[in-house]
Amino acid sequence: MANPLNDRPGRERQRLRKLAQAAMNADQTVDQVEGILGDMGPVLEGLSTTVASLDGSIDSLDVTLERLNTSLDNVDSTVNRMAGVVTRLERIVTQVEGLVAIAETALRPISAVESAAHGVAGLLGFGGKTSRPPRPALPVRDQSTPGVGA
Repeated sequence: MANPLNDRPGRERQRLRKLAQAAMNADQTVDQVEGILGDMGPVLEGLSTTVASLDGSIDSLDVTLERLNTSLDNVDSTVNRMAGVVTRLERIVTQVEGLVAIAETALRPISAVESAAHGVAGLLGFGGKTSRPPRPALPVRDQSTPGVGA
């Protein structure tokens, strides 16, 4: 059987080796983390600049959306007013159509009397194309001598 007292210095050495190895590994890990953090500094600064630009863009977008909302409100108001104008124009057109119908109805008897008068005048020989005297012929100018008429 092995003597536990003789075994003890070997275990302590192994333990010390493991602790030393762990310390070296931790030191390497810390160096790696410091390297990563050092590389991330410029990235984080660039990200900060980008976020600031994004904030400015969002502010501009807010202003643009407010203007768009105002424009849409103006369009809605204009559409409502135009609907009122169209309604009034439709009423005016309806009234004009009514007046035209009344005028056509009122003029029918006059048109009938006029047509009858033309018929009677035609029977009596008045108002036809043959009842007009022919127009006299215009004198023809001689084109060869300027200023001298025929």
